Amino acid sequence: MTSPASLTGSQLRTYKTIFQHPASHNLEWRHVRTLLATLGEVTEEPNGNLKATRNGHVLVLHPPRTKDVAETDELMALRHFLEQSESTPPETNASETHWLVVIDHHEARIFRSEMHGAIPQQILPHEPDDFFRHAHNSRDFSRGQEKPDPNSFFEPVARVLQAPGQILIFGTGTGTSSEMEQFMAWVKLHHPALAKRIIGWLVVDEHHLSPDQLLAKAREFYASTRMA
Repeated sequence: MTSPASLTGSQLRTYKTIFQHPASHNLEWRHVRTLLATLGEVTEEPNGNLKATRNGHVLVLHPPRTKDVAETDELMALRHFLEQSESTPPETNASETHWLVVIDHHEARIFRSEMHGAIPQQILPHEPDDFFRHAHNSRDFSRGQEKPDPNSFFEPVARVLQAPGQILIFGTGTGTSSEMEQFMAWVKLHHPALAKRIIGWLVVDEHHLSPDQLLAKAREFYASTRMA
């Protein structure tokens, strides 16, 4: 990977470390944040996440658990973001923008489904110790699993989806065990205009489908609605 010509010194070293093979275990988050701020724009969201924007591409980073980038998926997300954000994505008519939301009670992943190889924006329930319900007699407790507070989880998802375009939602389970159905009911109540842009929802076995397979299924759905 060719590094940007504008980088020098410690920022250039950080960039090269991200793409180093084998992966380095001495990549500090503070150096990553400085690099991203140099190449684009970094803002801190109310839930503590860092949102990096560069050439129209977006990467959301969760508050680090350690001082170093320790997880392989975090490192790969940084690599993909830096590679894809080298250039500006082609302009897309707002009416042709297709969003895919894949949601369960662990996370929400938001894709641009018309973009092949799209990297999802990932949203996790914020501060689980504060927002998760533990009482077995709570209506938010399902099948022995803790469920996130709707406002702390769903509101960040809704904010991302304020951008124009149609919305398709994938989830697992049905009824009270389905975060997808809970999210749609919450959106109808709190963001009725957004709810009107949801054109479909499907129950899928998301844990056995790769991101590419999820995107392919979404494109197939959107194609079928155009033909109808």
